[in-house]
Amino acid sequence: MNNIVKNTLILTSITVISGLLLGIVYDITKEPIAEAQENTKQEAFRSVLADASSFETVEDFDASEALSLLKENGYTSDEITEIAEGIDGSGETIGYVINVMSHEAYDGDLEVSVGIAADGTVTGIEMLSISETAGLGMKADETDFKDQFKDKKVEKFSYTKSGESGDDKIDAISGATITTNAVTNAVDSALIYFQNELGGGVNE
Repeated sequence: MNNIVKNTLILTSITVISGLLLGIVYDITKEPIAEAQENTKQEAFRSVLADASSFETVEDFDASEALSLLKENGYTSDEITEIAEGIDGSGETIGYVINVMSHEAYDGDLEVSVGIAADGTVTGIEMLSISETAGLGMKADETDFKDQFKDKKVEKFSYTKSGESGDDKIDAISGATITTNAVTNAVDSALIYFQNELGGGVNE
């Protein structure tokens, strides 16, 4: 019985100490991790809306309303996580960066920043997080794929596997149609929100 009590006390002590050490490590690392994530996001913002001098988070953004809007338009696997207003040197709003989380990627979620100018032109996209298959879905994070969306003013995008041309057509990544679809829908979700809540349609 004494051995049982002794072993129990030892195990309890180890558990308590381990918990305390994990807590200390978390406190030490959480701030640098948060800072690194914020730096990555700001770099993405500058990449997709290069003419902006600064970015201001849209504080009154309602994620629930945005989710309902996307669902009404058939985008049931996406959610808008953040919107930032792009400001130029004279203090004017020149566009927005809309972050969209897609839940229909092949290997988990992916998150993309979409830059949209005030006139509705997509100025670029950048991956905030992606963990698709190397050599296949991860090609979505390559410049050749992302640049297909850049400087295009369309109502929505769709992907093609036949090489069909048009500003609204995105060449699917060979062997990674699911990833292509996820990214295309995420960009379209950003456009839907912009057109309905921020800047109007492409013809306005």
